[in-house]
Amino acid sequence: MTASPESISLARIAAKAAGDKLGENPIALDVSEPFGLAEIFLLISGGNERQIIAIAEEVEDKMRDAGHRARVLEGKQSGRWVLMDFGDLVVHVMHEQEREFYSLERLWKDCPVVSVD
Repeated sequence: MTASPESISLARIAAKAAGDKLGENPIALDVSEPFGLAEIFLLISGGNERQIIAIAEEVEDKMRDAGHRARVLEGKQSGRWVLMDFGDLVVHVMHEQEREFYSLERLWKDCPVVSVD
């Protein structure tokens, strides 16, 4: 099973929104095969807490404009790791240090990368 075109489209909307707020190193992983609860994890880095919150808010706004609301939104208060669950798309906006420490790319390394350009 692979990620649906709709999920890929949503990941691209979220990645563009993150890029508009200078989000760095966006990587979208197709987790549909091993995970089952979502199709794509989108990982984005930010350099500081204020930037991470700004990225998360922009992603949330652009996704809402596209007709999708986050089912779950966690971590926005701390600004270190914001998790946004849009159903088939889960967006992780992480401080560079958290992203390096938790290394989600390594944990999901067997999953194909989805182009979000």
